[in-house]
Amino acid sequence: MAQTPVTTPDTRFFGKNIPLWQQLLPWVITIACLGYLYASLDAAAARQGRALFPYLAGIFASVSWMRWLGLMIPYSLAFFLFDTLILWRVLNWFNTTISYADIIPVRASSYILSILNEQLSKGAVALYLHRRAGVPGWEIGSSMLFIMFCEFYYLLTFATAGVLRQWERFPEIFHIIPWMALPAALVFAVFHLYVTGRILPGVTLRDKPIFHAFRKARLWHYGVVVLMRMPMMFGAAIVYTLALRLFGIEASFGLMLGYLPVIYFGATMPGPMRSVAIVLWVILFPETPGEITAFGFVQHNFFILFNAAIGLVFLRKAMRATFGATVSHS
Repeated sequence: MAQTPVTTPDTRFFGKNIPLWQQLLPWVITIACLGYLYASLDAAAARQGRALFPYLAGIFASVSWMRWLGLMIPYSLAFFLFDTLILWRVLNWFNTTISYADIIPVRASSYILSILNEQLSKGAVALYLHRRAGVPGWEIGSSMLFIMFCEFYYLLTFATAGVLRQWERFPEIFHIIPWMALPAALVFAVFHLYVTGRILPGVTLRDKPIFHAFRKARLWHYGVVVLMRMPMMFGAAIVYTLALRLFGIEASFGLMLGYLPVIYFGATMPGPMRSVAIVLWVILFPETPGEITAFGFVQHNFFILFNAAIGLVFLRKAMRATFGATVSHS
């Protein structure tokens, strides 16, 4: 009787020596974003004849925070439940049979780690499933990668539709998004044909465990994941539209459906991209830099911290389920 070991990454795919410019780039991007924000806010405060901090304090004081919490708490809870549902569905397709209730604690707890690094949160799910069901780590990683792959195309689809519907409202830099859709669709088609063995039979890269979920996936699997995410996007558009009004900013539901996917690209990426996501709000709403900066800051950080708070509720149960049991195989 021996416990199945967790598969370790192949070191050939990971360089040990990161060039200095790659180490400095996230800091440069973050500093540039903060500099842009400061310049925009300081100019807005000066136009009102006020110093920067009193200007921002006045914006925060004008918001009805109880009404804002009444929007954000139900939305964050609904997102957590839908997000867990997608993870449960994918794991049952490609890895092992597990109940939705059993996924909730580890998915909630993984939000704590995602504050530091999104990959750490995925590793926590992989460790839990390995210890609970003996599923190899790379195969679970494949399922997590499948979810991310679907999310990219889901966001790209919404962002393309939003830009096309509100072409004049978007700065020109966003006009490139629809042009990304066609090559992205071609990449998907070639990739799917390859990993399912329909083209390039002599290239065996697809046999690696990291492509486990993609080898088993059919087109309807991708479609179901995208459809399961759609209520989350429509719900976000409604909540953000109403929340903007609490900050004194008027925006339509259709406009939010176009803006949010683009902003989510930045917000869901690790490192400096979270700073970029806040700057995007200022670019999209240049008339109200103070209000939109406050809005983007509290929306993003509340969402992350509230999800982490959900994780704290389930942390003890998740730790007990992960480290309090072992799986053995003959």
